[in-house]
Amino acid sequence: MKQIAIYAKKIFKQDFSVFENLLQGIELLGWVPVLEKELTQQLHTKYHTTTYKTFENHLDLQTGYDLMISLGGDGTFLKAVSFIRDSGVPILGINTGRLGFLSNLSKDQIAQTLERFASGQYEFQRRSLLRVHTENDLFANENFVLNELTLQKKDTSSMIKVHAYLGDKFLNTYWADGLIVATPTGSTAYSLSCGGPIITPGCQVHILTPIAPHNLNVRPVVVPDHMPISLQVEGRDRSYLLSLDGHSQHIKQGEKVTITKAEFMINVVKFEDNNFLDTIRNKMFWGSDTRNEI
Repeated sequence: MKQIAIYAKKIFKQDFSVFENLLQGIELLGWVPVLEKELTQQLHTKYHTTTYKTFENHLDLQTGYDLMISLGGDGTFLKAVSFIRDSGVPILGINTGRLGFLSNLSKDQIAQTLERFASGQYEFQRRSLLRVHTENDLFANENFVLNELTLQKKDTSSMIKVHAYLGDKFLNTYWADGLIVATPTGSTAYSLSCGGPIITPGCQVHILTPIAPHNLNVRPVVVPDHMPISLQVEGRDRSYLLSLDGHSQHIKQGEKVTITKAEFMINVVKFEDNNFLDTIRNKMFWGSDTRNEI
């Protein structure tokens, strides 16, 4: 009997029917839904639902699970990844948010999606992650990231200097508001909004994208993912922000940050008519002429 882990940050009133359809679809297939503990408590308090079997942290998902379903937007998907980690449990994102590059399956096709998964009509798209090491072990065992690492200024309008090394070779000193190091998955996130390129999943690269650089001839750089990247920040403040997919810690001036490719990858469930190229074309309206639309 399959066990299906389900994670959502919040279930709003307008999306409760979507959640009910998901639970009903899972149970009709004879599978067991297992909800994240805080989600179960929220549902019981707000909607007086039945109490379901729960999981609480990544240790609970190491064995015995067949699928993780993320219900929400891309931020919810990223949090769900922190639960599955290196367990090998595949993940599927159902979108109730806005853009949805990661959670890009329609909430209106839940029954169809579950049936296709049950019949094996899918493939795994393997996504690489970053592993981040700091001198003071700022993120402990949460030091991995699917989208991007960001090293940036905190409380000042002054630019900072980020010294970047590729392997043991000096790359550049970035005079900017900060620097993003992104995976191919993260190429459609913060890096893209700062002028970085879109990279298709499966490419073995990392992207360094400056945030509002002082020198306009400094452009994003794509580098091999087997080479470690080292960063150090310098500026007028004593501390700065180091963020992993939005989870931030203060880092001291001069403290070294080392970024490597994580030793594990995650398996994202993809269907034949739901590939990366379709997603970016549809989400970014490529090929559409919207000039005359009101």
